[in-house]
Amino acid sequence: MKKYFLICILIFACSGAFAQKFAYVDTEYILKHLPDYKSALNQLNVLSGQWQQQVDNNFTEIDKMYKAYQADQVLLTEDMRKRRENDIIEKEKAAKEFQRRIFGPEGELFQSRTKLLNPIQDNVTKVIAEVAKSKLLDFIFDKSSEATMMIYASSTYDVSNDVIKKLGFKPGAMIK
Repeated sequence: MKKYFLICILIFACSGAFAQKFAYVDTEYILKHLPDYKSALNQLNVLSGQWQQQVDNNFTEIDKMYKAYQADQVLLTEDMRKRRENDIIEKEKAAKEFQRRIFGPEGELFQSRTKLLNPIQDNVTKVIAEVAKSKLLDFIFDKSSEATMMIYASSTYDVSNDVIKKLGFKPGAMIK
């Protein structure tokens, strides 16, 4: 009985030696400690504030134009009314276009954010991979993201090519 018990302990100990090593990081916490990141966020906040002020000024001017039009409406000819209405409509279109160009999904704010923050985030990711390799970790997850996100994975555990083969295709041959 003692032999079986000893064999079980040895098997359990050996299987533990081959276990994968996991860790996690909090990238939000890391980034908050980086002066470059804080500086980039401040630059973005200043830019965003300036652009928002321009947007607000545009819409304030449109509002003034509309109120002036309403006050003068009874004194204007039909032709003058249409011209003023068109001016207001054109000004509003231009203001909305400016707002979209600055704050839209591919707008200047997004591009500035990408330009300022991506190099910092790429560097953090690179350092995380270096730490993982030095501590012999197989996987590192980010606890700060809403969805669980893997930041680093040892290529030893990548079975993508095995899946492609099992599906009946040749790895490396991309579909065009």
